[in-house]
Amino acid sequence: MAEDAEMGDGAAMLFHRKQSIYRSLDERYEIHGERYRGQQYSQIYFMRLHHMRNLLRSLVPKWKPNMPVNTVLGLEEGKECILVGTLYKHMKLKPSILDEYSKERSALPLAKPHNFIHHDDHLILEDESGRVKLSGSVLAPAAFVTGVVVALHGKETSDGDFCVQDVLEAGLPPQIELPIGPGEDKYVVFVSGLSVGSSEFNPLQFQLLVDHITGHLGDENEQSIASEIVRLLIAGNSVQISQGLVNGQNIAPKDHSKITEPLKELDIMLTQLVAAMPVDIMPGSNDPANFSLPQQPLHRCLFSGASAYNTFVSSTNPHQFELDNVQFLGTSGQNIDDLNKYSDAKDKLEFMERTLRWRHLAPTAPNTLGCYPYTDKDPFLLESCPHVYFVGNQDKYETRLLEGPEKQLVRLICIPKFSETGVAVMLNLRNLECHALTFSTNLEC
Repeated sequence: MAEDAEMGDGAAMLFHRKQSIYRSLDERYEIHGERYRGQQYSQIYFMRLHHMRNLLRSLVPKWKPNMPVNTVLGLEEGKECILVGTLYKHMKLKPSILDEYSKERSALPLAKPHNFIHHDDHLILEDESGRVKLSGSVLAPAAFVTGVVVALHGKETSDGDFCVQDVLEAGLPPQIELPIGPGEDKYVVFVSGLSVGSSEFNPLQFQLLVDHITGHLGDENEQSIASEIVRLLIAGNSVQISQGLVNGQNIAPKDHSKITEPLKELDIMLTQLVAAMPVDIMPGSNDPANFSLPQQPLHRCLFSGASAYNTFVSSTNPHQFELDNVQFLGTSGQNIDDLNKYSDAKDKLEFMERTLRWRHLAPTAPNTLGCYPYTDKDPFLLESCPHVYFVGNQDKYETRLLEGPEKQLVRLICIPKFSETGVAVMLNLRNLECHALTFSTNLEC
């Protein structure tokens, strides 16, 4: 707890940084001693369907009383029923390995849209007994992706399709009551996309961020606010190393510095930060970590200076933790970026909201998003609703307070790429209010 102490008449105030109680919940995303033995991805889909089907079937009596629940194989033409299964989205523009082969053989590059949805896309529902094509205007293919488990009310048509009349999603998971009250202000700062080593990286801009949140900039009022920052979270893509240097080939001695220098520069900055406050660093798609989700913590040997402090926490991606009884969950952005490629929404916050309603953090894994081939669980299933849900490396800062039907409150946060925007995000633990911190080295008026 922070207290302000006078240093004598006219002397500067001495501020002590506030403390918070931290508990990591990353165990479900950690891979310990597991080895790939040729297992396929069918098991992770089976575990997902098994878990979600039990959940959805428990909701059916309240949703559609006395309506029978059938399997795909048990469908009868014209008879209304409910199906529970996994959606598969047939996409005309979805990239395939054959496209990659065509690129190598063709002199002209193929078009590469940022989004692969097409008006001819259609949905298929699949369970252990079979699959059936879905029809009707209730289910919009653009809003769904492969891997989502839903319950559908409808009937089989003469064409063999299942005409959907209504859809039931799992909805937001149950939530532990949020400890909002007349407590003291404590802040968490989020930043992502530092991209140390890239052409966009501005060392002065990053140093301004470091100096501000460690209390070395500003007047006494700003230093007082800085003392209320209890944690910094870095949500992925902290460094950028040329892909040509990390292609599995031996690296020429002249190129060693191109890999080590960005890491050394990041470590210098991190050492300044962890000397002042606890810092969590998550791996991202560009960082020296495994590519598939869940990404394992960046090795501490990469940060010889920062790792000497017990305030330095190298975490998994996704990252789940608790701070003063406030539940946090977030990713470095891969799950939302992938949804943006294969579905449509008005903004990134809507994609985030969908993952909560579907109770799955990364529904497109393993179809279009790489993940570890689990055989006994699906770690991305959401069993409880976080109070703060964040994603890193987005194009701009966005936030919204989501209210669930059972009085759940979730602060959704899109953290922008700092190297491109100079924006970090500051969240108040007391009331979940948040605002942007913008740093600029542009001297133009």
